[in-house]
Amino acid sequence: MSMDIRSVQLLAENLEKNMNSVIMGKEDVLKKVILCVLCDGHILLEDLPGTGKTTLAKALSKSIDCTFRRMQFTPDLLPSDLTGINFFDRKENEFVFKPGPAFTNILLGDEINRATPRTQSSLLECMEERQVTVDGVTHPLEKPFLVIATQNPVEIQGTFPLPEAQLDRFFMRLSMGYPDKAFEMEMLSEKQHTDPMNTLPCVITKEQLIEAQSVVRQVKVSEAVREYIVNIVRATRNDSRIRMGVSPRGSLAFMRGAQAQAAVNGRDYVLPDDVKAVCVDILSHRILCRGRSLTQSGALAAEILTTILGAVQVPIE
Repeated sequence: MSMDIRSVQLLAENLEKNMNSVIMGKEDVLKKVILCVLCDGHILLEDLPGTGKTTLAKALSKSIDCTFRRMQFTPDLLPSDLTGINFFDRKENEFVFKPGPAFTNILLGDEINRATPRTQSSLLECMEERQVTVDGVTHPLEKPFLVIATQNPVEIQGTFPLPEAQLDRFFMRLSMGYPDKAFEMEMLSEKQHTDPMNTLPCVITKEQLIEAQSVVRQVKVSEAVREYIVNIVRATRNDSRIRMGVSPRGSLAFMRGAQAQAAVNGRDYVLPDDVKAVCVDILSHRILCRGRSLTQSGALAAEILTTILGAVQVPIE
């Protein structure tokens, strides 16, 4: 039976409900993570230690019947530690490729900004092309392939800020934040004797996910809505407060996010409200504000985007 929009909506609801049993009080973050997954997009989780970034990645991987690898990024991590190496097999008398942790469906890169730029750059091909090239030989990665990277925005000693090109390849940059008192009390109660993660069931298969991603791409985007998206993006390139506006890659991610937003709301067509709903989360980390680095531009970029949304004319259909 082929999947339709209603099936995608149910899939998203089941995934959110399942993860919510482990990640309490963060429904908004979970919805955004699911949008990224449906768009086949990578996620950058930027927050303080202990707020549940790694737990979120594990909950997502357990909810989907797929492979999961975790990689702790450190200054001495080599690109080959991530992608794999060719080693000489004495029995076969030839070089054999040994795949690295990148050969998985969901890759958790913990504290990605602790690795050197050389190792960080080894992720670029994986993230954009869904392939790894070692010694001139290209090895495709299995679908779906999703990178969830975490970083601590406060502790900057011994870290290497992500370059603009790599930040642009993350679909969204999200923050977990501290839980409310009631949810923190509930967490302590539930985890006093056991960890709910140990019994978290799988609710969808990777084949269902791949099919859902295909359905999302078929969601209709009218010419008027496409023009609305482009007008918002072009406004970031012409704003005097912005030194680097949103790239064409960002425009495409923007449209994909709006398609996913429509799908999880049970529609096979995009409304301007869908565009507004995903704008800040998809575009804010792609903007470089004047006088600030990309890592410092987040709050101001979000404020500027909100202003732009209020200024750009909304299409009426």
